[in-house]
Amino acid sequence: MIVVTGATGTVGSKVVSGLRERGESVRALVRDPGSRPAGWDEGVEVVAADYTDPTSLDTALAGADVIYLLVAVHPEMAQHEINVIDAAVRTGLRPRIVLHAAAGVEVKPEGVRFLSAHVTGHAHLQAGGLPWTVLAPNGFHQNFLGMAAAVKAGRLTAAAGDAPVSWVDARDVAEAAVAVLTTDGHEGAVYTLTGPAGLTHDEIADQLGAVAGRTVAYQAVEPEAALAGMLAAGWDPWRAEGLIELYTFYAGGGAGAVTHDVEKLTGHAPRSFADFAADHAAVFRG
Repeated sequence: MIVVTGATGTVGSKVVSGLRERGESVRALVRDPGSRPAGWDEGVEVVAADYTDPTSLDTALAGADVIYLLVAVHPEMAQHEINVIDAAVRTGLRPRIVLHAAAGVEVKPEGVRFLSAHVTGHAHLQAGGLPWTVLAPNGFHQNFLGMAAAVKAGRLTAAAGDAPVSWVDARDVAEAAVAVLTTDGHEGAVYTLTGPAGLTHDEIADQLGAVAGRTVAYQAVEPEAALAGMLAAGWDPWRAEGLIELYTFYAGGGAGAVTHDVEKLTGHAPRSFADFAADHAAVFRG
């Protein structure tokens, strides 16, 4: 039995579908059983679980052979990972845990709360004695879908500076996860999942403009101004501050390295940003 947490999210939902395509039995952990995606068949067992409730986690992980541990960005995300790991230990079955972290987790950068949470979770996983693997993807191409309105207006604004970032497609991350979940030989490995090249935001703006049919200009903004704009737009302060920390990490060149781990795990080269943009041209074109 393969258990997938975060099963209805951008990557988790694709992992569930990919596992079913391979004929695997899947238990999908969700907060709301009514949120079951329409495409899931009867081979997906949907179980409601709360990361803060040990009893619900014990029930959800009972009989698990492999666990894909993916938690949402949240002030308590490190504790959520710890709670799932502890519940996995309590099963007594020594399930293998595949931790969905983020690129940079091995570097342990200071001042980036999203990464620090995964560093804490990884350390707890190592201390727990269960077999483990870490998937550490870079930022997703799909994050730019949330900027479609700005792209249609001819602009791309971010506190990202001029450093390249090796963005990766969420579809490749899910395929890599399915490969690790269904094959052996990954114990103790940390796979950093990136796209095929590092791209500056100027280059991304050009590629988005090509599919949108208009000139798109990148405007780099100072972190303080970007944070003020997000807070004025109603963002949760903890999440907004964390995003600024992450983009400061990007601007400092912390996310530009390219690896071959996607191809190693999936057997094909990672999708480029141009591939992603073309696949979603209608969204950016409006």
